[in-house]
Amino acid sequence: MAITLVNPSGLPEIPVYRQVSIATGSKLVFIAGQVSWDAEGVTVGEGDLAAQVERSYLNVGTALAEVGASFDDVAKLTVYVVDWTPDKMPLFLEGVARASAKLGITPIAPGTLIGVTTLDVPDHLVEVEATAIID
Repeated sequence: MAITLVNPSGLPEIPVYRQVSIATGSKLVFIAGQVSWDAEGVTVGEGDLAAQVERSYLNVGTALAEVGASFDDVAKLTVYVVDWTPDKMPLFLEGVARASAKLGITPIAPGTLIGVTTLDVPDHLVEVEATAIID
């Protein structure tokens, strides 16, 4: 594993991510923003934030696996959520938990959640991109 995750003293410990990742691998992997599409390009979970988060994370997992990586290799996640407000956090976390259970992982890499007005397709509520490091 090329990633070491750290919570420096003096910064808050957040259960769903770490503040810092240290990458020691030799190959950078950039996963394009993944939305709630199935393999045929059909939106999964229309209008359901938790379902779309789940599918987006599963799609990131599929992309990582294709290049011989996993969430253990992720150095940074960036998540874009349409019309984000803090009251949506439980739905977001529910989607992450469901995807994590299916993938058998705990995605705790450093992350950034950004509220946006819209995404590429009006039905999409979330997009997740990842940067990973592999040897």
